[in-house]
Amino acid sequence: MASCSDIEECESEIEEHFYGVYLLYCTNPKYLGRTYVGFTVNPLRRVKQHNRGSQFGGARRTSNKGPWDMVLIVHGFPNDVAALRFEWAWQHPWRSRRLAHLGISKSARRTMTFCLSVVNEMLRVGPWRRLPLTLRWLQPKYYAPLKNPLPDHMKIVKGSLRKADQPHEALAASEECRECGRKSGLKTLRCLYCSFSAHAACWLRRIGSKGLVIPIDGTCPSCKKNVMWGRLVIANRPPKSAQDS
Repeated sequence: MASCSDIEECESEIEEHFYGVYLLYCTNPKYLGRTYVGFTVNPLRRVKQHNRGSQFGGARRTSNKGPWDMVLIVHGFPNDVAALRFEWAWQHPWRSRRLAHLGISKSARRTMTFCLSVVNEMLRVGPWRRLPLTLRWLQPKYYAPLKNPLPDHMKIVKGSLRKADQPHEALAASEECRECGRKSGLKTLRCLYCSFSAHAACWLRRIGSKGLVIPIDGTCPSCKKNVMWGRLVIANRPPKSAQDS
């Protein structure tokens, strides 16, 4: 396999609101090369379940065929519905209307090369091309360069995932908007890189939508760094405990 030394190395935490779609590769000599695509909110726990078997929560298709390596994971989805739709299309590319132009046959062998070519195209077409997604190589030894470049706002990184020590701290709903100067009772969104915070509507007016109803990215008025709209919203989402209260 090719080296991935030119890819950003970035270890990330599995926080609340983590939604990922992963690719497994079987290393059992009897089933060597088999793949499996799945959805998870906790990759560390999920790969253990697959390797322990269906009686421990693993999938029936992977049960008693391991060991399995979790090769890569696509994460950054805004919710579980978006991730599950992505999972379904990756599992059934011949049935997805978004991928009809590829002319994929149901009988195509689901090798790792095939799975990579499918996900490469998925990340380049709508609606997924507009999401702030990251393709993370969890095991660099499997790295293979993608045939086609991804949208500029998407990341390709290598590195492990670890459980977050504590949930993301929600911002106060009454925090003053740095753009309009009002405390309207609406929650503000704080920049990922600095202390600038503003109402969602004020952010949208500031960064501009470039003709889109929902923007992909824009420049923070304070630190001037590029901010992905999807990551901004997800990072400022309150923890589940606060949502349920």
